[in-house]
Amino acid sequence: MAIISTSKYVNFMATLIILFASQTAFALSPKIVAHRAGTADAPENTLYAIDLAIKNKSDAIWITVQLSKDNQLVLYRPSKLNELTDKKGKVSAYNAEQLNQINAAYQFSQKHNQQFPLQKTTISTLKTILQEYPNTTFYVDLKSPDADPNIQAEAILNLLKETNSVNRVRFYSTNDAFLNALKTLEPKLQLFESRDETRTILANSVISHQCPMENHESETRWFGFELHRKIEVVEKYTLGEARSPAVISWDKEAIDCFRKNGNAYIIVFGVNNESDYQLAKEIGVDAVMVDSPKAFKK
Repeated sequence: MAIISTSKYVNFMATLIILFASQTAFALSPKIVAHRAGTADAPENTLYAIDLAIKNKSDAIWITVQLSKDNQLVLYRPSKLNELTDKKGKVSAYNAEQLNQINAAYQFSQKHNQQFPLQKTTISTLKTILQEYPNTTFYVDLKSPDADPNIQAEAILNLLKETNSVNRVRFYSTNDAFLNALKTLEPKLQLFESRDETRTILANSVISHQCPMENHESETRWFGFELHRKIEVVEKYTLGEARSPAVISWDKEAIDCFRKNGNAYIIVFGVNNESDYQLAKEIGVDAVMVDSPKAFKK
């Protein structure tokens, strides 16, 4: 029988402990979500950006869509085309075929003095994206400034059925009307919870140390909100009110609150440096949304 010296045994056990700790830490690391497919790395919401985000090991892709003139869902965020392209007007003034000829990398190219292949940087339809990347998870932010919620919901449901994508797409919006229209049309669609509800619960937990969570033990609810968010606190008095700026930040107490009465999947936005990533990891969030997947590749 081989005999291991005390010093070798101690070193061996230390190595095992370090290995176990590193594997545990890796398992608990928040997943990386590419914000608008990596807005700091490439022209946002384009095929080129999605390709690069996947190459840089993103776990999921966050994209922003609007409704075109012919009621097609297309990838674009600002309310006006001139903010990212060399065209003017609203997305809703153009049909999907016309938008697919517009260079969505124009302003990014000017700023970074870099050229990109046009076929990979036009304004694509969501249908194209779901067909091009059948094994990728997408979180879709509904941003249409002038879309009818019911018409948009119909377009979404038809597209998900056509591309067999119901189980790999989840929808978010700061406009509750968009989410409510989807819930009414198809209750089984995957949605994030209301931003207003998320902000209220988070503020109550962080500022007032209260946790008014309802019981949802039968389902996992998805929440998304900034890791740090500037807000204005309004205090009402008999003779008026006082307003003061404040910052609400996720902490362990808030995470525990959201998970108090059921399962909660929590994604925090605006994580773009190592210290914020470490904070997100320490408090136990499930995923972080980053502008540069390349910077978080390791």
